[in-house]
Amino acid sequence: MNHSRIDLTSAAAVTAAVRIEDNTAHNRFDLFVGEELVGILGYRDANEGAVAFMHTVVKEDFSDRGWAAVLVRGALNTARDRQWRIVPICTYVRRYLARNPEFLDLVA
Repeated sequence: MNHSRIDLTSAAAVTAAVRIEDNTAHNRFDLFVGEELVGILGYRDANEGAVAFMHTVVKEDFSDRGWAAVLVRGALNTARDRQWRIVPICTYVRRYLARNPEFLDLVA
C-alpha cells in the first residue's frame, strides 16, 4: 500500500480509511486501513455461549501506531451490539480491558 495516499495525521482521514469486518469464515475480525489488511483478532466459541477473544495480531509495518487498540475497541463494540459475553484469552485484550473498564461488563 502506498502510505502517502492516506493522510494518517488527520483523524477524519484515518476514520474514513479504517474499517473492521467480521470475517466469519475465518473466525476473526479484520482491520483494514484503506484496502490493506493491517490486523486480525481471532475468536472462537467458548463455554455457555460466550465468545473467546484468542489473539490480536497487527502487521509489523503498522505496529506501535495504536491499530491493535482500534481493532480491539471495534471488536468489543461489535460484541456489545450483538450482546455477546466474551472470554479474554488474548493478553492484549486483557490489558485493553484493564485500561478501558467501560467494557468489563462484557466479560463472561
